[in-house]
Amino acid sequence: MLLLSLATAQELGGTWGTAGAEAEYYRIVDLPIPRELALEVGSFCTLPDGRLAIGTRRGEILLVEGAGRAVPELKVQRFATGLDEVLGLGHRDGALYATQQTELTRITDRDGDGRADRFETLGDAWGFAHYHEFAWGSPVTPSGSVYVVLGLSESYEYKAPFRGWAFEITADGRSIPIASGIRSAGGVAANEHGEMFYVESQGPWNGSCSLKHLRRGGFMGHPASFPGYELPLAAGMGKKPLEPNNQSRLATECERIEQLVPYAVVFPYRRMGQSITTFRPDRTGGRFGPFEGQLFLGDYSLSIVLRATTELVDGVWQGACYPFREGLGNGILAVEFTAEGQLVTGGTNRGWPVRGNRSYVLERVEWTGRTPFEVERISIRPDGFVLDFTLPVDPQSAAVPENYRLGSFTHIYQEYYGSPEVDRTTPRVVRATPSADGRSVRLVVDGMVVGHVHEFDLRALRAADGKALLHGDAYYTVNRIPK
Repeated sequence: MLLLSLATAQELGGTWGTAGAEAEYYRIVDLPIPRELALEVGSFCTLPDGRLAIGTRRGEILLVEGAGRAVPELKVQRFATGLDEVLGLGHRDGALYATQQTELTRITDRDGDGRADRFETLGDAWGFAHYHEFAWGSPVTPSGSVYVVLGLSESYEYKAPFRGWAFEITADGRSIPIASGIRSAGGVAANEHGEMFYVESQGPWNGSCSLKHLRRGGFMGHPASFPGYELPLAAGMGKKPLEPNNQSRLATECERIEQLVPYAVVFPYRRMGQSITTFRPDRTGGRFGPFEGQLFLGDYSLSIVLRATTELVDGVWQGACYPFREGLGNGILAVEFTAEGQLVTGGTNRGWPVRGNRSYVLERVEWTGRTPFEVERISIRPDGFVLDFTLPVDPQSAAVPENYRLGSFTHIYQEYYGSPEVDRTTPRVVRATPSADGRSVRLVVDGMVVGHVHEFDLRALRAADGKALLHGDAYYTVNRIPK
């Protein structure tokens, strides 16, 4: 499998300990898939007619009816077989777009019998030399393009053309290189604002898992991909970036390497996932609860779902991540919203250690209709942050600066695997001002640090009705402080 170092099951991080409380607001429902399918989900796509398309690690595409029904009764149809590790699915004009290890394929059913009968290669500009050279594909964009991000050979090396690169593949089959420096991706899609992002895994030149903006012409941080600049197809990318200095800091190197793209959202290792994978924005119109427009991400190792929000500050993307739901049945490789507004999750337990060790599991997370007291989002301001809440906060507890415990840290930008959390500081809240309706608090903070993750411990806060936060932790990555 993919995404993790060779670890033992004992090395998985601790749970948040909130699964029981989370179930009051978001329940997990098993979707009964026939066990003989040996389902290992690699990707999802919700079709215009409401069916769920599933791309599998075993090279199949399945079409599923009934995944969103109140009492799920599933009808499964095998649409295509013989593919290779389908880690991306999209739909446009009656065709499915499947990202395989070696190509992007447009697949259609011309005679209407429910089975694929036409397979067209849209893009295969990259090389393939090892099973651990994963290709992740986005949904089809409004313009008809699919974005593909390519992992390095065996997660560490460049053994085939364009390993560690990202491509835009257009509807007419043009393959356009758009970024280099990828190590081992876990998914690619548009963020809540429509910009393309991808998930990067912890490893060499990546201190922790992160969400990164897939900026055109960008260098995502891993120099093993540099040989790709010598290929004729990469001519539009411009000159090769400078070599990064080993054991530096990412913010420092961004000042000297113009193409280097900082992490938009860092997921503190083990506390907020260990192998982040695919993400989708909530476009359910409130049917999934109070987080409309936010990103929901899976994690393979810890079998959890997280939330994230992003914002553009002085031309650079940054944002925050938040706990959401733990206790899923297997390692999550894909998430997707159903037409009914639930979040379907799927993956595998085959490969690296995973907490949810059930085999062949398909599950959905659905809102119970009750609103948890949560930090809805964190946004930066020139002198601090604004915290929005899902329910009104108690104005007395919210006005006490000492009720907000902040810390900050960064990682070593280095060629070695991962990084400890270093350069710790303790920013201080000097003033906290709740809004009149109690739904937000304005914090004035002394000691914000550019290039650092800012961790928030908010356990001392209470809702207006006295309830504690369901999750008291959140983490904001500061790349820019607005002027």
